[in-house]
Amino acid sequence: MAISANIVYRTVLLILNNEQRGYMTPDEFNKIGSQVQRQIFEAYFEDLNQQLRIPQSDMDYASRVAITDEKIAEFKTTQAVTHANGVFDLPTELYRLGSATYTATNKNPVEIQRTTRGEYYNINMSPLTTPSESFPIYLYEDNKIKVYPTSITSGVDVQFLKKPSEVRWGYFTGNLGQYINDPTVFGANLLNTGDGTLSASAATTGITANDTTTPVSLSLAAGNLTTNNPNATGLAITVSVGSNVFDISVVTAGTGFVVGDEITIPQASLPGLSADIVITLRATDFNSGSTYGTTDFELHNSERTEVILKILLYSGIVIRDPSIIQVAAQKIQQEEVNEKS
Repeated sequence: MAISANIVYRTVLLILNNEQRGYMTPDEFNKIGSQVQRQIFEAYFEDLNQQLRIPQSDMDYASRVAITDEKIAEFKTTQAVTHANGVFDLPTELYRLGSATYTATNKNPVEIQRTTRGEYYNINMSPLTTPSESFPIYLYEDNKIKVYPTSITSGVDVQFLKKPSEVRWGYFTGNLGQYINDPTVFGANLLNTGDGTLSASAATTGITANDTTTPVSLSLAAGNLTTNNPNATGLAITVSVGSNVFDISVVTAGTGFVVGDEITIPQASLPGLSADIVITLRATDFNSGSTYGTTDFELHNSERTEVILKILLYSGIVIRDPSIIQVAAQKIQQEEVNEKS
């Protein structure tokens, strides 16, 4: 139930343009959008704490505690952790640790009790409370967990809240210099999908071919496209030729490619091709080195209005227009009063 970054950005631009209040660049939107998402996300925990202190409605969809928890649930996840050097490393996207469980072979999962360093010393002093695989404990220090007994080196899962991802409105530049949204889900190691994305990386000087009115489809799976990377799979491209100018577009990005890989279009794959075309992948051919690839807001869909209002609030600061700040701040304040009163 993510919120589309494209819808939010276009809505913000529409409001700003209709009021002739200026323009927000994609880079500004991405930075402000990420800040707004984090701000809304971190407010959930204070909201939940506040709602737990007041009486709640028991009607469906009216309990504010349940509504807030539903919003937080967008970020709840479980992941297995790996043991190394006596500790289990926690996921890099961890925001807050919930619980940890241990599953022995052919056994049901048991929750691992979290203890402080002082409690651990006291627990170890008595044979009756010494940790066992049936009743394990753990210490949470330096973003790692140390599980006791130390015989537990696998089968540990953690339940946690993950950090919101950075918002990214991905785009490429059109023929008129306009920004066109790239809806492909961002992946740092993903090849850029779209028209002419590999043209600049292909060595075509001195190579000729017959003009093609219909783009020729080539793929690794069909065997009419090859690569020197044995781990790369799934790539599909189209090639158009006009006056010996080659337009090479990625249709399906595939996986496993890295900077420096070579992709070869064999001579037999295109009509009249005078020699193999070798494409050497550059950093700019991947999402991480370009503006391609989109990451939507991970917030609950009910937060769309709040997201737009808060971005407008920040946009007033960027554009230095006090009237935008005032109007957006008033609307945000009114929404917060309505939600918490």
